[in-house]
Parts: sequence; C-alpha cells; structure tokens
Amino acid sequence: MTDIPHPTPGERRFGRVNWLGLYTLCRREVLRFTSVWTQTLLAPLVTAGLFLLIFTIAIGPRRGDVMGVPFTSFIAPGILMMTVIQNAFANTSSSIVISKVQGNIVDTLMPPLAPFELVLGYLAGGVARGLLVALAITLGLWAATGLTPAHPLTLLVFVTLGAAFLSALGMLAGLWAMKFDQMAAITNFLVTPLAFLSGTFYSVEALPPVLYEITHFNPVFYLIDGARYGMLGVSDAAPGFGFLVALAATAAVLLAAWGLFRTGWRLKA
Repeated sequence: MTDIPHPTPGERRFGRVNWLGLYTLCRREVLRFTSVWTQTLLAPLVTAGLFLLIFTIAIGPRRGDVMGVPFTSFIAPGILMMTVIQNAFANTSSSIVISKVQGNIVDTLMPPLAPFELVLGYLAGGVARGLLVALAITLGLWAATGLTPAHPLTLLVFVTLGAAFLSALGMLAGLWAMKFDQMAAITNFLVTPLAFLSGTFYSVEALPPVLYEITHFNPVFYLIDGARYGMLGVSDAAPGFGFLVALAATAAVLLAAWGLFRTGWRLKA
C-alpha cells in the first residue's frame, strides 16, 4: 500500500505565495473598516470639512493668498493628506493591538502566512481605507468649493504613498504596543504632531530657518507637499524629490515591519 503524503505545517499549496491566505487577510482588513463605515469613512469626511470651515472662517478672510492660491484652497490638500495618514495609521495599528489585547492574534499567526504576506495583508487594509477617505474628501471638496485636482495622477501617487507609509508605521506601533494607552500615546505624541507640523496649514517658507531645515527631514512634509502639488499645481519642494523621499521612507518602514513579523517580536509568548 502506497503511503499518502501529508502536508507539513506551513506548506504552501499555491506556489511561493499563499494567495488564498493573503486574499483572506486582505479581505478581513478591508471588512474591518467598511463594516463600520460611518466611523471610518464618514467621520473623517465630517472632520475634514469642519477643519476647512473653521480655518476659513477664522483665518481665511485676513490671510489672503498663499503661494498664489486662496488660503482655503491652499489648506485643502493638507487636510486631505492629514486625514488620510491618520486613518491609515489607525487601521493597521488598531487591528494588531485589538488582536493582541483580545488574545486572538494567534488566529493570524497560525495560518501558513509568510512575514511578507502578513505585511501585505495589513498594508492592503490601511491603503484601502486611506484611498477611500481621500476619494470621499476629494468629492466633498469638489461639491463644496469646486476644487478639482490639477494633476490627478500625482495626487493619487502621493495619497497612496502616504497611506502606505503610515500603514507601515501603524504596524510597527501595533507590534510595540501591548495595551490601548500605549497606542494612544503614539497617536497623540507622534502621529498628530507629524500631521500638524508638516505644512498642513502653512507654507514652510514662513518658518524660521531652524524649523525650516528640520521640516525637510520629515517625510510627512513631502507627502503633504506632493498632495498640494497634485491638487493645486504649487509646492514648496520639487515633487520628484518628494516622491523619492516618500518612497524611500515607505520602503524602509515596510522592511522594518517585515523584520519584526519575521522574528515574532512582541507577538509570540
């Protein structure tokens, strides 16, 4: 009687990539936020609209043009990118932390998924949420102000990079944090300052020399600046250089996330 070979743990049944497992993880991460769309998609749209309204009423009439465009139009791309990166970060970080706190992270680690497949699965959810938020805000800006992207493809590229970069940072934060207050500390003391102090509401040309130089070491500045170029056709830095900086930063953080998933850092007892 011929022995029937049994698959070994972790064996791939679809070549080098576990496509079924990767698809399932991607689908789970997307369904996590689409099932509560009023919180994850509608709420960011309302928040972005309130930011735009408040700054327009409080500052707009006295501020005048910035870089040759009305103040309201100038801050719109910054608010868009700020909202995108906050939501992309929240999607991956909350998914991992909630799984760790509830003790069901094992459901993600037990299937035969390689570290890069775990990274891609979580990344898909964060990027999808970021892109949907960006689409909602772009349509809202068009409906409210008539503003349309000057360079749609450039805007799409920078929004995708921004969502990917903060999704990867969210993975690192989720892997590090063991409870919700640690996650809240990262959001309050890292993500929010990065979003607000990267040219969202101002041109960096107005900064003092020291802050001007520091800002140019911040990848989020190039993301916001690139989104502004895509929406308005104006920017503080060269869009091509900003793209390279954002791409390099995103690749570095994704590589770090892959390394941590590979070692099981703060995931395995």
